Amino acid sequence: QVQLVESGGGLVQAGGSLRLSCAASGRTFSSYAMGWFRQAPGKEREFVATISWTGGNTYYADSVKGRFTISRDNAKNTVYLQMNSLKPGDTAVYYCATDVSTTKIRLGLVGSWGQGTQVTVSS
Repeated sequence: QVQLVESGGGLVQAGGSLRLSCAASGRTFSSYAMGWFRQAPGKEREFVATISWTGGNTYYADSVKGRFTISRDNAKNTVYLQMNSLKPGDTAVYYCATDVSTTKIRLGLVGSWGQGTQVTVSS
C-alpha cells in the first residue's frame, strides 16, 4: 500500500507561483506513474498533469499547459508540481495520485490518492 503526502499549498496572489510536493512511501516509487488532480468547490475532481515512471513523458490539462510543470525525483520518492502565472481559477484542493501508467491517470483510473493540499489564488 502506498502513502502519498502533499505539501506546499497556500495563499498566493494572481500571477504568483507555488511549488507543490508529494512524498510517496510504501512501495517502489520509481516503478509507477504519478499525477496531480484538483477539485474546486462545487466541481468535480479534474486531471491536471501526469508523469511517467522514468520522467520522460509528461501530459497536461489544456487549462494549465505552459504554466504548470510536473517533475519527479525518484531518489527522493517525490513528485513536484511547479505552478506559475497562477489565476484565481486555479484555486482548488490539489491531490497527488499514482498508478501503473500515465494513461490510467489521465483517465482518472487512479489506485491511490493523497489527502490534498489547498491552493488559493487571490485576484
